[in-house]
Amino acid sequence: MTDTAKIIIDSLQATGSAKKQSDGSGWIMHHIMDGKVLDFSPFGKIPLPEFTIMGYPFQITKHMVYMLFVALLMVFILWYVARQYKKSLVPHGVTNAFELIIIFVRDEIAKSTIGVGYEYFLPYLLTAFFFILISNFLGLLPFSATVTSNIAVTAVLATLSFIVIQFGGMRKNGVFGYFKGLIPHGIPVVLLPVIGVVEIIGLFTKPFALAIRLFANMTAGHIIIYALISLIFVMKSYSISGLSVPMALFVYLLEILVALLQAYIFTMLSSLFIGMAVHQEH
Repeated sequence: MTDTAKIIIDSLQATGSAKKQSDGSGWIMHHIMDGKVLDFSPFGKIPLPEFTIMGYPFQITKHMVYMLFVALLMVFILWYVARQYKKSLVPHGVTNAFELIIIFVRDEIAKSTIGVGYEYFLPYLLTAFFFILISNFLGLLPFSATVTSNIAVTAVLATLSFIVIQFGGMRKNGVFGYFKGLIPHGIPVVLLPVIGVVEIIGLFTKPFALAIRLFANMTAGHIIIYALISLIFVMKSYSISGLSVPMALFVYLLEILVALLQAYIFTMLSSLFIGMAVHQEH
């Protein structure tokens, strides 16, 4: 058994013993959901502070800490890449890798789905892509947390996409022209109220789907990994680790692919919806 597997087992065993009075899935949700402490079991826990702002309590949570860390890490990495690129027009190493990613998002996502005027939306798409990508990968590290498995985080990301979509459509077509363009041409007058309601609902279902898809995929993978590891304690035998640990490691490798795919899918769909709003004539 590898050292990483032992650390995982020890951590889960410590958490499980501390939650004997809870239900069987309590310790799994403890690792998946947000919390008021940074849990580094079995090495210890760091409680997070709580403030009172204008009479209202404000609790710093685990996901807030890691979300801030992701934002700072993203700013530092991209600042470093930009600085290195200015020093040498021939990129190499990390700079070369990030240039490939940026060009991919620009050409294969933004340019191909939005078309003319994609440059206005490229900064947001790149920001969303790198934030989700770094968040997903950070969540795969031991003792870390996946902020994209928090529905509040994915909802905010989807809301930002919704705002950019509406802004893009109104900027290009005007407020009246944008909402007029939502109604397909040739629709009978009697059906206009129904179609209008359906189209308005459709404006909100798109970001809702973005939020739920990202949240569900990132949560499901982690639950499966913890559930496989939990077989060791459910069966009360370390011999089962010969099956559960390799299966958990296989799912972990799949999670690496999922982390990449979810960043791509969220950015691609956001870009596609922006293109549909901007170029309604298509």
